[in-house]
Amino acid sequence: HRTDSVTIKNKIRKFLKEETCPECKGGRLQQRVLGITIAGKNIVELGDKSLDELETFIDGLAFGEARSKLAEPIIKEIKIRLRCLTQMGLGYLTMNRPAATLAGGEMQRVRLGSQIGTGLTGVLYVLDEPSIGLHARDNDRLLRLIKELKDLHNTVVIVEHDEETIRRADHVVDLGPGAGEAGGEVLFSASQTALPFGRCTRSLTLDYLEGKKKITIPKGRLNFNGGDTITLRGVTQHNLKNINVTIPLGLFICVTGVSGSGKSTLVHDVLYKALHNKVWQTDYEVGSVKDIKGMHQVDKVVEIDQSPIGRTPRSNPATYVDIFTPIRKLFASLPDAKVKGFSPGRFSFNVKGGRCEACEGAGMQRIEMSFLPDVSVLCDVCRGRRFDPETLAIQYRGKSIADVLDMQVSEALSFFDAIPQVRERLQVVNDVGLGYIKLGQASTTLSGGEAQRIKIAYELCKRATGKTVYLLDEPTTGLHFADIQHLLDALFKIRDQGNTVIVIEHNLDVIKTADHIIDLGPEGGEEGGRVVAAGSPEKVAKVKTSYTGKYLRDVLNKR
Repeated sequence: HRTDSVTIKNKIRKFLKEETCPECKGGRLQQRVLGITIAGKNIVELGDKSLDELETFIDGLAFGEARSKLAEPIIKEIKIRLRCLTQMGLGYLTMNRPAATLAGGEMQRVRLGSQIGTGLTGVLYVLDEPSIGLHARDNDRLLRLIKELKDLHNTVVIVEHDEETIRRADHVVDLGPGAGEAGGEVLFSASQTALPFGRCTRSLTLDYLEGKKKITIPKGRLNFNGGDTITLRGVTQHNLKNINVTIPLGLFICVTGVSGSGKSTLVHDVLYKALHNKVWQTDYEVGSVKDIKGMHQVDKVVEIDQSPIGRTPRSNPATYVDIFTPIRKLFASLPDAKVKGFSPGRFSFNVKGGRCEACEGAGMQRIEMSFLPDVSVLCDVCRGRRFDPETLAIQYRGKSIADVLDMQVSEALSFFDAIPQVRERLQVVNDVGLGYIKLGQASTTLSGGEAQRIKIAYELCKRATGKTVYLLDEPTTGLHFADIQHLLDALFKIRDQGNTVIVIEHNLDVIKTADHIIDLGPEGGEEGGRVVAAGSPEKVAKVKTSYTGKYLRDVLNKR
């Protein structure tokens, strides 16, 4: 059977296996097209080269006098674009690399490189956290290129939390003072030379820039003293160079290295898939590795990423951390609810009975606009409250079920003080720095960092086994200095329960707090894939061949 349904195609796709085309061998072009070459290389062979290799190849081209007139302007344009990409630390990428396999930070830098290459002036560029996925070395390159963009008489507006980026900006606008309902104010807007240190007391950003507050190195840092470990031997997946890696259990571990050094390959493609197969009896295709020892010491593996906690507006923090069920049971146990025969299902906006049927409990109504995108408007029956009047009439301490869903976590914490099952989970969510989000807030409105911290809170709510491995890939994405501190506090709680936390990270404030570091490199792509250093932050900082160690030395010297 054939189908045009995108939904069905997506469901079927996970059962399909991709194979290289036997005709073109993955080149995607006909043989007669591949017969056209430059310096003995066809277009597919050039596409298989890394950007660094391609730049060297282009520099070495030589044409006769007649052809050089045609080739010169083309070669010039190619060189400009290649220079921009390689200077942003993307030299390890190949031209044929599928866009879907690029990380968010890589994709953003590719777009930025194409803009710088055009040489346009008078343009307003808006960048949303361009430092995502960048090592401190690569971030320095990025900032130099952004300055080039500005020097072409363009305006560059950056949404950023990275300290170095903030310090190099010509003008800084700070919003706050808090998040959610507690934010939304412009605390200051000033040039770099006129930042209101000492005058704007409500700015957390200034507190961290001035040094009044800082992410401190924990006094209780754990040491690796020959305890239980997982040992990977002969890892050769992608660019990893037959490396051996020892991962100590029960510690907070950072896997570091410049972009493209092999961090995600090691942690996700090899370690995570192998542990998942061992623990959950799945059949993931594990990356190339000769042997993995010590996996029997792990009884659970959890990957906590920044994907949404739900794909529809109906999912929310209350449902994800499983406090909405006891809240509905509480409302169903009230005398007024018992008199009317209301069950807990009456207080659910996902089933018929107590929900507003005009919007089917969504609080919003979707209006089809024919040739334009659909528009969501506030339900004109329930006005966004999701339930019918009879259900809303049932109140606990003067609040209806709709009022409860509209509460912030910090407010609900005191409101449900007498309900331990709800209060304890709310306390965990509040402790990870999410006291400002609403219980019924649509999951689609949460940022990646907020979604990730809700997942961490959910894991903290579970009964600890002490033998769980948690994997996180750049959890500081989108987080302010204060939010990073909340994140670290939550991760330390997980570690202190005896579990292992493995984080792929570039943020030096996180790296300096680690118990153990595994630094890959020294470069990206084929020049990476080796273990450059391993050990405590102080030990790695002494390794002269480590880029991470170089920048870590400066951070550790400031404490």
